[in-house]
Parts: sequence; C-alpha cells; structure tokens
Amino acid sequence: MGLFGKIKDALRKTKEGVAHKMRQLFLKNKLGNEFYDELEEILISSDVSVRTAEDVVEQVKEEAIGNKVRDEAFVTDLLKDILEDTLNEAPVPEFRYPAVIMFVGVNGVGKTTTIGKVANWFVKQKKSVTVAAADTFRAAAIGQLEIWAERAKVRIVKHEEGSDPSAVVFDAVSSARARGTDVLLVDTAGRLHVKENLMNELKKMDRVVAREFPEAHFYKFLVLDATTGQNAYSQAKVFRDAVSIDGIVLTKLDGTAKGGFVFSLCGELKVPVVFAGVGEKIDDLERFDAEEFVEGFF
Repeated sequence: MGLFGKIKDALRKTKEGVAHKMRQLFLKNKLGNEFYDELEEILISSDVSVRTAEDVVEQVKEEAIGNKVRDEAFVTDLLKDILEDTLNEAPVPEFRYPAVIMFVGVNGVGKTTTIGKVANWFVKQKKSVTVAAADTFRAAAIGQLEIWAERAKVRIVKHEEGSDPSAVVFDAVSSARARGTDVLLVDTAGRLHVKENLMNELKKMDRVVAREFPEAHFYKFLVLDATTGQNAYSQAKVFRDAVSIDGIVLTKLDGTAKGGFVFSLCGELKVPVVFAGVGEKIDDLERFDAEEFVEGFF
C-alpha cells in the first residue's frame, strides 16, 4: 500500500455514501438551482458545515456557469479541486527541531495511543524522542503511555499519580534539553473544553515550555475522534480559542462514514490536520495529505 494509501482506504465508508449520492444526483438533475441545492445537501449530510458547504457549492456554481459547462466529470473534478483548496487554506506545519509537541483534547479521543504512534513516526524519521506523562490524574494513563513508549522504543519522563503536570513538563523539558533530544511529546489529561481551571492548567504547562526551552519549536496539537463528526469541529473551535492550536491529529478515521467536518476545520477555523490515525497498530498513522483525502472522500 502506498504512503497515503491507508488514508484513502480508511475513508471507504465515506466514499461509498457520497459517491452513491453524487451518482444519483447526476442521474436525476441537470445542472441548475435544484442540482446545486441538492449538492449542498449531500455535503452537509457528510458533516461538512453549512457555511463551508454553501461556500464550496457557490464556487462550483460560479465556475461551471462561467465556463458554460454541464459535463458531470468536469463538475466533479471542479468540486474536488475546490475542496482540496479548502483543505490547503490551513497549511500543514513543517517540523523544525528541537521540537516540543503538546497533545490536548477531551477525554476518550485517543491521545495517549496517538502519542505512541507519533513517537514511532518520528523514530522512523531517525529522530530521538522523549515522551512526558503529564496526564497525572489517572494512573492508568501513565501506565498506558509507558507501554506505548516501550513499543516505540523511546524514553519516558513520569511522576506519581496526582503530581503537578507542570512539574512533569519541567523535568521532561530539562531532560530533553540536556540530552539534545530532537522531539519531546507531552501527554495531557483529557478535559472538558468548558472547564476553565483545566484550560488554565494547559496555559501553565505552555508557559513552562516557553520559559525553560525557548529555543525549541513548540507545537500544540488537538486530538479529535473522527467518528464524532460535527462535534469534533465544535471541540476544535473551543480549544483553538482557548489555547491556540497549531494542528490536529484525527483518530479513528477508518471508523467514520462522514469525514466532511475536516473541510470546515481547515476552511473556517484555519487549523490544519497534521496526522490521521487509520487503525489500531503502531504504524497506523499517516501524514495528512489534502489531495489523497479528497480522492478518498469521493
């Protein structure tokens, strides 16, 4: 399977639904207002937000009318191009080193598992990696991260359950800096995005990294469960406004039949998707690719 083949394969459920609806639309309607109204409905039913769906369909309509085109293939390709442009409105950051990546998100989205997969990805890029167990609220989270660190063959910095997460980050940063580590990955406790005290805790960890490791390139990645659809978009908006987000990691992309919210993340929130989880194994993580995602969507 090719480098991005897993993403395309993971979207099989989405593709089956959207492609069928598109075929039915072209069989039923000639290009016209009714056609574009139904095209908009197809996008919305695939979890594209209303605002993004309206904007995309308006662009398709303008260009098709301007070129006096009524050909199905042309319109489909045009739609794909516009959706790809929408994804590229939020350019994916290139990693620079030393790098510190803090992973945030609500409970149950798969942050700890994701960190193990990302650690493995960087190891394959020949980078030295340390993980920090700053989710100190649950002993199980520390134990789980230890297992993933062992699988990825990377170092882990941890404290006891109930310790101050910022103290873990401080020690991890000090260790990574002293050893010349390329990448430090920081796990954090899952939090309800409405809890102000938990958001303040993230900001405190943020300040520790900025103060103690100023030469590092600091990224904050939000982990989102792709199967939650539009709810994932809502989470992204709140976290972006609270702590500023540099990128998104999608988990369980292979479990969703509606991946359209990703277009709204990039087009409206201007937050790029950096990685996509496409399975449960340690290698089931792919760098996100806009073209491949669109091809997998239709």
